[in-house]
Amino acid sequence: MAKQRLQHYLRTYRRRSGFSQEEIAQLLGASSGTKVSRYESFRRCPSVITVFAYEVIFNQPARELFAGFYDGVHQEVRQRAERLAKALAERDTDPETVRKLVFLRRIVDPKTNQLDGQ
Repeated sequence: MAKQRLQHYLRTYRRRSGFSQEEIAQLLGASSGTKVSRYESFRRCPSVITVFAYEVIFNQPARELFAGFYDGVHQEVRQRAERLAKALAERDTDPETVRKLVFLRRIVDPKTNQLDGQ
């Protein structure tokens, strides 16, 4: 069974870098370290702009900095893609639908390049 990851690793990366919360806040364009503290303690979710700023600051992909969030979103999108693929497959098999099913299959199973039997 896969180990569940934390929602994010902001505190870990900040501490490794040696910066204080106030210093990271300056890099983020925030007025104080309070916002950074709230992010690090999971009391506030950063905006997409802040997520990208963290990516630049720590030179780490957002999907690694926010590993748990990424895992949750990834799982939810895969489940939705499975449901949509099932619904489309039951509807019809015109070329456009087949193209969509191929696309959805890549979301559900990235190792698959084409639908089975194609």
